Amino acid sequence: MESQKPFKRRFSFEFFPPKTEEGMAKLRGVRDNLARRMPEFFSVTFGAGGSTRDRTLSTVLELHDLGISTAPHLSCIGAEKSSIIELLDRYKERGIQRIVALRGDLPSGVGISTGGELRYANDLVSLIREHSGDHFLIEVAAYPETHPQAPSAEADLLNFKRKVDCGANSAITQYFYNADSYYYFVDRCEKMGLSLPIVPGIMPITNYTRLARFSDMCGAEIPRWIRRQLEAYGDDIDSIAKFGTEVVTRLCEDLLKAGAPGLHFYTLNQAEPSLAIWDNLGLTDKISF
Repeated sequence: MESQKPFKRRFSFEFFPPKTEEGMAKLRGVRDNLARRMPEFFSVTFGAGGSTRDRTLSTVLELHDLGISTAPHLSCIGAEKSSIIELLDRYKERGIQRIVALRGDLPSGVGISTGGELRYANDLVSLIREHSGDHFLIEVAAYPETHPQAPSAEADLLNFKRKVDCGANSAITQYFYNADSYYYFVDRCEKMGLSLPIVPGIMPITNYTRLARFSDMCGAEIPRWIRRQLEAYGDDIDSIAKFGTEVVTRLCEDLLKAGAPGLHFYTLNQAEPSLAIWDNLGLTDKISF
């Protein structure tokens, strides 16, 4: 992989909007714990077809108003342009400066051909630029192991290029456990003339059943040796967590040594799994490297 060291190294944490006040209270504690690590930003996900629109909005504004830059996810499938523009204006008014722009998951029973006025993430990136100029830093998704709905790896790479050409500033990858897939993806992007930070998405391992389900849905490969070891632990949660922390720490070490421009942690609204990796890496002491 060509080094991405010219880019400022950054670290960030992702949350999903809680469904209940109890969940929000828990997230506030997680936020406070993670905020002490001085991340570049938090991000908050957006449900399929905009199903969490209001909860995403309220969560983003609360987190952002308490001092850590917060980036809302915004997806376009099933959404009207007018509703997206309304959200962009509200975020701009409240000082939000970063957007994670996604196609989004298709709502049940909706095909891509009937998914609303904007079908693809590059359409959303274009709309953000047309409406808001350069106000927002735009993050887009990248898939080192190929998007599960892409007809081919080549088609997926060209789709990524379209998002960049439409105005994306940087990218966050789907999580992966095979670093070579990331290195190869970055090399291919650079050979196509794409110059932007491509930040690895990091998924801590704490629950094998849930991880396997997520991975099957999103096309992220769990290497066979990791699967077999996790299966061997059965219901031994402590052993799964210890093994997962070791595996993901080693992955992050390799990525950072190879020049990755940071890490984006998928927290699942938990602080401890991400912080175990963070502390193993000594990132608090190295935050400026």
